[in-house]
Amino acid sequence: MFDNSALALAAADAAGAQYVETDCRATADGDAVLFHDETLQRLLGDPRPVAEVGTRELAALFASHGGLLTLGEALEAFPALRFNVDVKDLSAAADVGRAVAAHAHRVLLTSFDDRNRRAALDAARAAGAEVLPASSGGRSAIALLRLASALRLTRWTRRILRNLDAVQIPESFGALRVFTPRLVDAVHDAGAEVHVWTINDPERMRALVDGGADGIVTDRADLAIATLRPS
Repeated sequence: MFDNSALALAAADAAGAQYVETDCRATADGDAVLFHDETLQRLLGDPRPVAEVGTRELAALFASHGGLLTLGEALEAFPALRFNVDVKDLSAAADVGRAVAAHAHRVLLTSFDDRNRRAALDAARAAGAEVLPASSGGRSAIALLRLASALRLTRWTRRILRNLDAVQIPESFGALRVFTPRLVDAVHDAGAEVHVWTINDPERMRALVDGGADGIVTDRADLAIATLRPS
């Protein structure tokens, strides 16, 4: 099953998932579509960047691979799901913001590059969102937070997390442990959540939640639901 496809979202919804993580890139028409990679190479064997392909052509190419959705279409098609949206490039931010404006109560925006996330939030505000979507910090926020929590710099930690609702982190980065008790405590003290990606092993899922993780990003929604569903 192809990631970010309509079929993948439908499968997660059918499995009982309440939250889905997806990625957005802009097509040549400026539409924010659910697509992870910069190019079509891995999924379709086509070397062109997503940004150089029109939305209709991309939808036709993706028709036999689970179905392409714009973010707006996905939000309308799955009204019960909550969406974690990774804004992959700055050119997608404006359409992401417009798409989520009416659905902000069930959307969390994130990006490795905080400029993308902030631009999407600004676009949602400009589109008349009554409340802004939740948001998670990018690479620089995570790096600063890891350092500040290790040094127990409470004021600095709270400043980093100001206006953020979550941090989404890997369990480790190379030899560096990112998910630590001090980081978890610091984030919770500031009133935010810790989400860990990408965990597909049930034992690790359970251990991370037991260690304070508020959410697990996974490719295996079925395993996560079976493992973490309250008994």
